[in-house]
Amino acid sequence: MTQVAHALPLRPTARLRRLPPVLAVVAVVALLALPFAPDDGGGAHPADAVSALAVLYCALRLVRDRRRPLSRTAATVLGLPVLGLAVAAVGAVSPGAGVAGLGRYLQVFVLVPAAVLLLVRDRADVRLLTWSMVGLALWQGAVGVHQYVTGTGASYQGETVRAVGTFGPQDVMGMATVVSLGLVCAVGLALGGTPSRHRLLAAGCACALLLPLAVSFSRGAWIATAVTCAVQVLLAGARRALAVGAAVVAAAVVLVGGFGVGTAMLQERVGSITQVTDAPDQSVTDRYTMWAAAAGMWRERPLTGVGLKGFPEHRDAHASLALSSGSETDGAGAGYRRQPLLSPHNMYLLVLAEQGLIGLLCLAGSWLALLVLGLRRLRAARRARGSAPDCAFVACGLMVWQLTDFAYADIGGPSTVLTAVCFGLAAWWALASAAREVPER
Repeated sequence: MTQVAHALPLRPTARLRRLPPVLAVVAVVALLALPFAPDDGGGAHPADAVSALAVLYCALRLVRDRRRPLSRTAATVLGLPVLGLAVAAVGAVSPGAGVAGLGRYLQVFVLVPAAVLLLVRDRADVRLLTWSMVGLALWQGAVGVHQYVTGTGASYQGETVRAVGTFGPQDVMGMATVVSLGLVCAVGLALGGTPSRHRLLAAGCACALLLPLAVSFSRGAWIATAVTCAVQVLLAGARRALAVGAAVVAAAVVLVGGFGVGTAMLQERVGSITQVTDAPDQSVTDRYTMWAAAAGMWRERPLTGVGLKGFPEHRDAHASLALSSGSETDGAGAGYRRQPLLSPHNMYLLVLAEQGLIGLLCLAGSWLALLVLGLRRLRAARRARGSAPDCAFVACGLMVWQLTDFAYADIGGPSTVLTAVCFGLAAWWALASAAREVPER
């Protein structure tokens, strides 16, 4: 009877229980591969809905297993932003704006990261999730390169050559964000202690993602990715830093010389990075004007800010006449549209303007704690074993990228849910006991 029982196929519910819980998060990443371009440039992406289901699934698992959800340290670090958000929600321009803003911030910086932390069981789950992000980046990058080559991308300097992937011209930063994060993940996987064929595959993926990142024409993504990869390589040691540096130079030579990526348009975009005071373009002027407006809002209400979703309402009262009426979008399957400038494109200044010092200290304090704890864990792993695991380079790299990119961008658009996943991976490495106790495999 025992042998017969073992021969019987598993019930569907039993099969589902044997699947790794992290697949709920992988589904969120996978849905970002779908094209989604609403007519008004807004609206929730299907990945946002699935992220909410992943949070619900995590909560149901906790109730079923009757286990403590988070350690005291994890609850403090991930729950710290709630204080500033609650204060800013009360001071919002309207109850609806307060609720909407509160829900978005909780999704990105509290709920989804906590769900990722709890659904990831070990380093095998981290690698599965990390490779899914690399796969998403390769897909979006392939679409973006096709747009650049065929001239079917978003409009840039009068030509439809800007790679935007499936995100459309209303979210020109979406593909750049996805590709950058995938590249950071690939570099982290290549620096780990996995078998050589896995490291070579990851290094190849990182090199392949350089081209779509270049033709995204996103200066902020370029800077954040360069800084992050440099930090990751330095954390891996001087010898690897030299080897990776040589590989990057070789890849750059191939891209510029072999594929002709170094077009005049791209060279001009690279050169504009340093032209911030000497004849800046209109996008730089708009950005500095909105930064000044955000600083003005903060000076008006230094502790609590103007309230969640309050930047658009107070922008004109603090912005100078140098601010243009909006940005122009066209191409990539969409018609011409003029989009209003509703955020300062700087996460720190956005938080400072809408949430004041209280909100900035709570949010930035949570982010800094994740980074510091993650770096301490990486250093301890290197001391104990002589090298750190790949998930350490991935987690710390994602945090460095986000904190660097926040100086040039803020949350918004479908790719924002991927930011939440990144914070969750960083939280797992920095806060979960599994990150300390599970041996390398």
